[in-house]
Formats: sequence, C-alpha cells, structure tokens
Amino acid sequence: MIRKIVPDVISGQALQRVTPRDTARAAAKLMREKKIAAVLVMEGERLVGIITERDMTSRVVAAGLNPETTSCAEIMTAGPDTLAPDDTASDALAMMRERNYRHLPVVTGDRVVGMVSVRDLYAVYKTELEEDLKDRNAFIYGESYGSMA
Repeated sequence: MIRKIVPDVISGQALQRVTPRDTARAAAKLMREKKIAAVLVMEGERLVGIITERDMTSRVVAAGLNPETTSCAEIMTAGPDTLAPDDTASDALAMMRERNYRHLPVVTGDRVVGMVSVRDLYAVYKTELEEDLKDRNAFIYGESYGSMA
C-alpha cells in the first residue's frame, strides 16, 4: 500500500509556529512545552523557515549566543525543503536520508498543513511491517495448520 503524507502519516496537526522576530528562547520554550523537536517559522501564513533541536544546539548553544536576544531569523533554516500532502512516505524517508533531515514541513500551495518527522514515518512502517508479519503468520500457520482433515 502506498502511504501518502496526508492523511496516512499525519493529519489534523496543530501547527507549532514562531515568527522570525521571536527569540530563540521563545522557540525553545514552545518546543519544550509541546514536547516537539522542531517549530515552523512563519511570517503570517507564509513559511519562511524551520528551527530544530539541532539548530538550537549548533547555532545558539555552541555558538555562545544569548537565547534571550537572538532572533529566530538568526538561527532558522530559511526556505526549508518541503513535502506535498500527496508525496509518499517513502519519498519523505528518501529525502530525509539523502539530506540528513529529521523534520520536513508539509505544504500545499502556499499553505502549511503540517510537519512530518522521521519518527512519524518509522511509526507508519513499523505498523505496516507488524501487519504484514501477522498476515504471513496467519497464512502459514492458519487455523487448520496441523489438523488432519
């Protein structure tokens, strides 16, 4: 079965966003409160960037910047690559593996509809593999296995 990003991997997400003018501290607090590893950087309804835990580590902490005075615009990955809702889970995994991403915004036209993480994708594949194994076991060891009819 071909799994589309929306609705097979994500659907109905509440977008977690900051503005380019917000501080790195505000972005970090939002990530902690929501227990997420990335936030969208939005100018109104337009996606302008993404901030991840890696960005916080390498661009704020390791660089010795003050999170209270550093803006999200200074640390975000501007113009991030995106996925479309109709892209497949395997397309997303391939892009993430090739470009070393763990999160990708999902965009239709100019509208952000969600964020997919590598964890979301692995959960889909784990479920798919478990179902496949269950089906194979049922076929191989079905109810009539071992009975002499």
